[in-house]
Amino acid sequence: MAVAVSRRQAATYPRIFGRRIRLRAPSPQYYFLIPMAVFSILPIVYIVSTAFKPLEELLLFPPPFFVRRPSLDNFTDLLLATNALAVPFSRYLFNSIFVTLTTVLLQVLVCSMCAYPLSKARGLPGTPFIFGMIIAALMFAPEVTAIPRYLVVQKLGLIDSYAALILPGLAWAYGLFMMKQFMDNSIPPELIEAARVDGASEWTIFWRVVMPNVAPAWNTLIIFGFIAHWNDSFSPLVFTRSEAMKTVSVAMIALTNGAGSIARQGAAAAAAFLMTAPTLIVFLLRQAKVIQTMAHSGIKS
Repeated sequence: MAVAVSRRQAATYPRIFGRRIRLRAPSPQYYFLIPMAVFSILPIVYIVSTAFKPLEELLLFPPPFFVRRPSLDNFTDLLLATNALAVPFSRYLFNSIFVTLTTVLLQVLVCSMCAYPLSKARGLPGTPFIFGMIIAALMFAPEVTAIPRYLVVQKLGLIDSYAALILPGLAWAYGLFMMKQFMDNSIPPELIEAARVDGASEWTIFWRVVMPNVAPAWNTLIIFGFIAHWNDSFSPLVFTRSEAMKTVSVAMIALTNGAGSIARQGAAAAAAFLMTAPTLIVFLLRQAKVIQTMAHSGIKS
């Protein structure tokens, strides 16, 4: 049914491809969601603002939310404080980057390879039991398994090594559960069968059919895994002994605690900003992939 529109009303509509379109008013839900979104980013804004506050503004009470006189003195203080450490700061930075990237990449690979047979293998015995054990593992907090993990790492002779920081994180029950559920819901069995009929091996199906179609899942794992391991200070404190094996998160704790911690408030603010910035960058780079449409949205069985 056509709707009569006056010329004056039509003149106010935007023109796209030579045709005028009528814009609808936003849903009332947006009037609630937009303030909530703004409220959710306030902690990030405060961290960035605090990193550039001079020391006199950091010690004010109540503390101002926004910086009044931006300064880079906090980053200079952080650089001077790190020069007094037993190990160069570049060593801590290298350890964090190497451990985090290696762990995240291996986590995605291991979780994907384990989830594929659980989801798509035909007649694999014990699949319900294995998946039940994975769900049971989700019920345990990381603190509960800390002592068993330490004993295993010690028995293997991996204390104070990169393997001690990387290997315990590969068996990620949450990542395996997510990948398995995504494969169940986003990849139709007909797609796998068509690839097998065409003569593709299971390895080819995994890399060329399965992994591209579960891109939202493994991009989500990259974001969650990077945030968890970049900010992890527990594992380096437990599994390492020498300062050369510590990470940035441990170095930041050493800088912002103990004697002179009040005078290092500026350095602590700069350190908080530097610890937060990489996680924000990774999220902004990968979040577009997370919201991609999955394969089942365009394929009907």
